[in-house]
Parts: sequence; C-alpha cells; structure tokens
Amino acid sequence: MTSKKRALKSSEARQLLQDFKRKFPKSTVDHQGKQIIEEMTVDHGKLFLMNDKPFALSIGDRLFPALSNEELLRALPSVIVDMGAIPHICNGADIMRPGIREIQGEFEKGGVILVKDVRFGKPIAIGVAEISSEIMRVTPKGKAAENLHYVGDRFWEAMKKSR
Repeated sequence: MTSKKRALKSSEARQLLQDFKRKFPKSTVDHQGKQIIEEMTVDHGKLFLMNDKPFALSIGDRLFPALSNEELLRALPSVIVDMGAIPHICNGADIMRPGIREIQGEFEKGGVILVKDVRFGKPIAIGVAEISSEIMRVTPKGKAAENLHYVGDRFWEAMKKSR
C-alpha cells in the first residue's frame, strides 16, 4: 500500500540529506542546495523523492539509495550475480554466495551493496552484506546479503507511479 506524497519540512529534509551523505560519503547528494524532498509511505518503509525523482528509501533505521538512481548507485560496492539467481532475487530472495560471480569494491558486514546481473551489469537489487567482501571472496556457499529492495518490489512500483 502506497500513501500520498508528503513534503518534508526543511529541517527534516536537511537532516535526511545529512544522514544520507554521512552514510554514503561518495554520493553526490547535495544537502546545501534548495531541493524539494517528499516522502511516500510504502508498506513497511518510506520512499524519498528529491525534486520528484526517487533518490532514497528507508526501512526501519536503514537508509539506502533507490534502485532507480543510477548516479547514487555508482558509489556503492557491488556483487555481480549469474543469470540463474536473477529470478529468485527479483522475487525477494536473499543473495546467496553460489550465485555471485564477481565482487566489486570493498565492504564490511552490514554494508549496503548493489546487486547487478552478469549479462548487462544492470542494477537488480540493494542488499545488506551478511559478511565482509574479504570473507565473501573465499566463502563458497551460504547467505551473502539480505535483499532489501529489488526490481519489481513495492518500492519499485511506487517509483514507477511517481514518475
């Protein structure tokens, strides 16, 4: 279920942008300029729009970039998954180590990662690492990341409607 958009007060917007920049220092989000930030409640989380474009999501106390924001996604470390893993991930399954073909960048346990497909390198999910990139590289099986946001989920559908 998606709610209507609600404009954040300037103090709320400033705090959200500061939190985002602190969590993702490599992102290019500008918290000094004049942006219109709106939020939409989507089931168990919130979708944040900056000047009518989806830029971030929150689930509980977790804040992360929206899958539709390619500029912000470039700042994230990523895992490349094989084609067999994609249908499962796009149905909400967590990211399992056997499906990972490549690990790009460094991250710690609990870090936000981008999941991309092996054929086109397209973003298909955002996850939280269950283990560090160092351990992931030498671990052949098990859960690698929790799937938080994926192509086709309710956030994705809300983003399509907001455009």
